[in-house]
Amino acid sequence: MHKFLLAASCIGAVASCAVLAPSAAQARDYPYCIKGADYGSSVGDCSFDTYQQCQATASGRFDYCDANPFYASKQPIAPPIRRRGRY
Repeated sequence: MHKFLLAASCIGAVASCAVLAPSAAQARDYPYCIKGADYGSSVGDCSFDTYQQCQATASGRFDYCDANPFYASKQPIAPPIRRRGRY
């Protein structure tokens, strides 16, 4: 009975971690990333809506902010401006 309860609790813990963990798409839905020595990956921590938020977090540390290379803007892209030729 003890082994059954231990196995059931382990399975429950693993299942809850899998459900509650953010997906890769959710983690990359922000336009700014903090990078530096404190962050192991080349992408860093991309959880900032504004550059100012990122700068405030990086302040006083050997970290810096950069645009998220995987961010897909939700704003529609403006059509290109058509320029007329010279007369």
